[in-house]
Amino acid sequence: MEKYIMQLSYWLGVIFIALAVVARGLNVLGVISASVLTRGNPISFRSLVDGAILFLLTSIATTGYLWFKKKDA
Repeated sequence: MEKYIMQLSYWLGVIFIALAVVARGLNVLGVISASVLTRGNPISFRSLVDGAILFLLTSIATTGYLWFKKKDA
């Protein structure tokens, strides 16, 4: 189960980074506004970057746990 969480969180982080780069690039070029209005805070490229950091840190933590678990066994 830990390996599945690690792989899923890693790939979600990579996808969010790619979306953030594309959204920021389009925003710089003025093609579209990269901000989606919601009832709460707007979703922008910064939200995608924060999500990517969250998932990548989850992946790193899970990998560290697996490494520690292997050394302990």
